[in-house]
Amino acid sequence: NIFMRFFSRKLIKPQDLNAHGTLFGGTVLSWIDEEAAIFVLCQLGKGNIVTKYMSEINFVNSAPLGEVIEIGMETVKFGTTSITVKCEVRTKFEKKTIITIDEIIFVHL
Repeated sequence: NIFMRFFSRKLIKPQDLNAHGTLFGGTVLSWIDEEAAIFVLCQLGKGNIVTKYMSEINFVNSAPLGEVIEIGMETVKFGTTSITVKCEVRTKFEKKTIITIDEIIFVHL
């Protein structure tokens, strides 16, 4: 996707793994929420936002220990008090998709 911007990269470390030895979903969701919030704050140029909604999380592939992943964001829609972004997490070098989320909605407080 030409509009998706990849800013953040993470190295998968032992503490990021699940019982199967691959990236734990809860860990990557935490990274996504933080990255999406930073992306939105940079778009708006101000604070006081919260995550309101996250659509279906599509776990496409796993990622092993030592893999470098990158988190991409794209602005989907601006509302009067909200902003919607979409997300893709992929491997840095092979560009293999790990997770996609079509809608993450943030609202201004």
